Amino acid sequence: MDEQHVGSDFDDFLRNERLLDDAEAAAAKRVVAFQIAQEMKRAQLTKTELAQRMKTSRPVVDRLLDPSNRSVTLSTLGKAASAVGKTLKVELT
Repeated sequence: MDEQHVGSDFDDFLRNERLLDDAEAAAAKRVVAFQIAQEMKRAQLTKTELAQRMKTSRPVVDRLLDPSNRSVTLSTLGKAASAVGKTLKVELT
């Protein structure tokens, strides 16, 4: 039997089910949360120290680092990036 791929790919499935935008947004949030956590680890920053640098509360940092919580604003992301010595880059593709 021929081992060819039959049918559409997963992106097509998500697009057809109208879930692609949400899936991509969730994936992007997971990546950003992971990157910030990695930079915190590199700089040996605690969540409390990050919150102080961001001039915000610890619960805000908890939400920021929670990969499943997508209610983080661009302002918070920018402050977090700055607090770990990075810049936030947002682009349309």
